[in-house]
Amino acid sequence: MDYIYAIAALIVGVIGTYFVVGGKQKQANAIQDESHKREAEKILAEAKLQAEKTISEAKLKAEKTFSEFKDKQEAFKKQKIKESREKFQRFKEEFKQEKEDELVELKAKREALREEAAAMKEERAGFNSERAEIAKEQKALVQEEQKLNERTKILDQEIALAKEKQQELDSQHDRFTKELEQIAGLSQAEAKSRLLEEVKNKTANEALNLKRELLEEAKEDAAKDARKVVINTIQRMCAEMTIENTVSVFALDDDKVKGQIIGREGRNIRAIEAATGAELVVDDTPETIVISSFDPIRREIARLSLKRLVTDGRIHPARVEEVVNKTKKELKQQIMEIGKKTVVELDIHGLPNELIRYVGRMRFRSSYGQNLLKHSVETAHLCATMAAEMGLNKKQVKMAKRAGLLHDIGKVAEEDSELSHALYGMALAEKLKEHPIVINAIGAHHDEIEMNNIISPIVQACDAISGARPGARREVLDGYINRIKELEEIAKKNPGVESAFAMQAGRELRIIVEADKVSDQHADELSFKISQEIQESMQYPGQIKVMVIREKRAVSFAR
Repeated sequence: MDYIYAIAALIVGVIGTYFVVGGKQKQANAIQDESHKREAEKILAEAKLQAEKTISEAKLKAEKTFSEFKDKQEAFKKQKIKESREKFQRFKEEFKQEKEDELVELKAKREALREEAAAMKEERAGFNSERAEIAKEQKALVQEEQKLNERTKILDQEIALAKEKQQELDSQHDRFTKELEQIAGLSQAEAKSRLLEEVKNKTANEALNLKRELLEEAKEDAAKDARKVVINTIQRMCAEMTIENTVSVFALDDDKVKGQIIGREGRNIRAIEAATGAELVVDDTPETIVISSFDPIRREIARLSLKRLVTDGRIHPARVEEVVNKTKKELKQQIMEIGKKTVVELDIHGLPNELIRYVGRMRFRSSYGQNLLKHSVETAHLCATMAAEMGLNKKQVKMAKRAGLLHDIGKVAEEDSELSHALYGMALAEKLKEHPIVINAIGAHHDEIEMNNIISPIVQACDAISGARPGARREVLDGYINRIKELEEIAKKNPGVESAFAMQAGRELRIIVEADKVSDQHADELSFKISQEIQESMQYPGQIKVMVIREKRAVSFAR
């Protein structure tokens, strides 16, 4: 391609040069003389030389390019031939290697077949030898069978002789028996029955004596062991004296706050007492207000509400009602937290949330002046200790602790029931799918149902230990609390009564009625009716003031 371009360029150059020279010649002819013509001829000669030079250079360049192309083509051809030979050689070697591998594999298979054939030959020889031995054994067995048949015939003959001898002995025994009956004057059955009766009477007397001795020893040992277990259990427990009472003392920073708590004409203190059901005693004692109520939950609600009101500084009836409602909700959460904390401390697992809440409520309930939660926790520890002292396994010890904690769960019932606290607690535990052993221990710890496991008597004994120890309970306080509760229950039985609170240690009964259901005239009648019911059904010192409070509230909002 370069050679063709060079020739074309040469032709174009010659033609161009010719026309240029021709143009110049014509111009020279027109303007100049013959001297100029010579100069033009000289220029033409130079142009021809230049053209020839250019043509020669182009030829050389074309020849050089063609030579290089030919060399490259030859080199490319040699390279391809070399690669083809190498590829052929590689394929040849791979084919040779494959054939060698196949040959080795065939040799290995042939060797394996030879070994298998040799092994089969050996096995065949072994089978033949075993067949010969089996044939010998069969022949020996046939001979032994013949010998056994001969022996069997001999034994049959001996058995027949033995039967004949047995018949002779039986006939002799019958003859001797008849002779003995004639001599003794008794039949065989009569003698047998008389002998058995004598042996039976003698054995029965000996058994009774042995049973009595064993029972007395067992009672003595059981009494010793029981005393030992109880003493060890009591010694390992250290319980505090009862500290429950019916009043709480609220400390003030300044006596001026007493006026805010009382309010104008006593409306604030009346609102607090009506909302909480506890009585506030504001006297001359400096920086102190006494909160009085037989119900620990009411006292706690009144204390917390009063603390919040004093801290906030805004004390009026509407604010009192708002704070008391909020405090009641928070106390419910606190009861749940107390229950969870108690269960964790006792290492009791899997207790339903409802039972945990009842455990928390026991913190605010007392029995004969003894805090119910402390009594239950103490009983749980005593049960675990006693079960361990008696040698029960770990699972039974944990079950005893669980039953001890829940045995008085019926005392914190949220609804009235005619059942005793033991039976109500048993029904509650059964409803919440508690373990049958725990259910029986709860219901049987006052002998109201039959005990069916070893845990129930342990719970009963530990409940008695916890309640009977010195300083555990106060009989007078419990009677007082029951009388206060009875006052409130008499009032709540009447229709239209919203709530009732016993105040001033039971000397005053405040009854809040629903204004829509009870009129002013009916309120007077209700006050007289309740006072007569109290007078007829209760015994009490002094007199009881019955106050019926009827309040109508109209609430609306401007939007």
